[in-house]
Amino acid sequence: MIIKKPSIFIYANEPDAAVVKEICAGIEEEGVFFELKEMDNTNLKELAWNAANDSMLGSGIGIRGTYIALQMRGIEKNRPVESYQTPDKEQCRKLGANSARAIKKLPFK
Repeated sequence: MIIKKPSIFIYANEPDAAVVKEICAGIEEEGVFFELKEMDNTNLKELAWNAANDSMLGSGIGIRGTYIALQMRGIEKNRPVESYQTPDKEQCRKLGANSARAIKKLPFK
């Protein structure tokens, strides 16, 4: 029997390795699990929306190259909670942490 841990889903299309590393570090700092999946979809907002809706926790991140977006289940599809076009290291880490803080009902960084 396979039991899946409640996790934040990260759906990515040709992601930048440095961006992924910092987003994951931000999530880990908050003590939440995540799953990274490579997807064929190239629409950033759709990646994030699908990730949020597929995640048991309702928090999802979309990555397309260096473009990133945080989406929560129940929020309109084309309205990510937070997004960046070419984020720096701090912004990537903050987005990851905020995805975890949202499900823990803590204030964003």
